[in-house]
Amino acid sequence: MNKISIIEVIQLMLAPGIMISACGLLILGINNKYSMVVNRIRLLNEERRRILGKLSDKAINLEENVRIASISKQLQALGFRVKLVRNTVLSYTIAVALFVLTSLSIGFEYYIGAQELTFIVTFLFLMGMISVLVGVIFGAQETIKGYKIVEIEIKIDE
Repeated sequence: MNKISIIEVIQLMLAPGIMISACGLLILGINNKYSMVVNRIRLLNEERRRILGKLSDKAINLEENVRIASISKQLQALGFRVKLVRNTVLSYTIAVALFVLTSLSIGFEYYIGAQELTFIVTFLFLMGMISVLVGVIFGAQETIKGYKIVEIEIKIDE
């Protein structure tokens, strides 16, 4: 074992490491979206409870009825949006695990000198990249859904 081959192995192990960092940034960003969606669900539920609490005092007027309908539509859409965010986070997390396994496989391949692991290394890295792609697709769907929820809110004021 010479130093050049060890350095090359470390360099090979860094490529999945860079992807781990990239996925970490993606997870951080999507967790921020998750917090915002959950907060919006809580605020809408609180508003709906406040409006429905007026039922005991008096009848709900037409404007409040329309608002309750809008809140219900938004909550249903937000529930779906939370699932998309969850799927995005899971995809990125699976990708991180696959990239860690890729790095470990590269190290094992060097340590035990088994060229047979090359296929496993390549497979794990490609699966990690596919998992990132799946996460990006879920993230795009979540963004589209978020826009549709805003449209519901805008229509109520027209």
